[in-house]
Amino acid sequence: MLLPILLFLGTMGLSFWASMRVKSVYRKYAAEPSLTGLTGAQAAARVMQDAGVEGVTIESCPGELTDHYDPSHRRLVLSEGNYSGTSIAALAVAAHEAGHAIQHARAYAPLHLRMAAVGATQIASQLVMWLPLIGMFTGFVNTHTGIILMAAGWGIIMLFNLVTLPVEFDASARAKAALRHSGILAAMHEEDGVNRVLNAAAWTYVAAFITSLAYFIWHLLPLLMGRRDEE
Repeated sequence: MLLPILLFLGTMGLSFWASMRVKSVYRKYAAEPSLTGLTGAQAAARVMQDAGVEGVTIESCPGELTDHYDPSHRRLVLSEGNYSGTSIAALAVAAHEAGHAIQHARAYAPLHLRMAAVGATQIASQLVMWLPLIGMFTGFVNTHTGIILMAAGWGIIMLFNLVTLPVEFDASARAKAALRHSGILAAMHEEDGVNRVLNAAAWTYVAAFITSLAYFIWHLLPLLMGRRDEE
């Protein structure tokens, strides 16, 4: 009974630390205006223009760190503070999302693989959330079948998070290079701030992968050990 509790607390602690770190670093540099005075929306537009990417709309949405690139509609969506803000953090986040738009335009393989896996991952996420409750309260699924299904679900989530790592790291690398060569960053401390914001954000994806890997192994081991016992 102790090991499941330690697994839960360990993964929750890692995720909480990664989330708090990215928010702390983001808010620090969200309070530091860039010298060029460009907004996040303007920076994203320039990064995509310099890369020859066309046909992507840039929109604003409410919330903090709700920024994302929507490949199905070719939309680059920035949170309100980053869309109209002129901070170092706004430039970093906007350029990162523009990096995803560049990946899409360049047919970057890991991005397309992640896009193809979204549906299966959503199903797997629902499975690992509800299956333990269904098994606990109804007994409809026997223990062995439940473990197989849980291992399969966490395996799909783990693979999705694994593919996400190169997608996010590559988008950040493209953002750093684009901001450096476009003249959007006017001083060394701004480049350092961009690096810190994007590096902190990367830890959230690392934490998600480690969490899913840990739960996948946790459910896979009983199956492997059971097979060895049969042999």
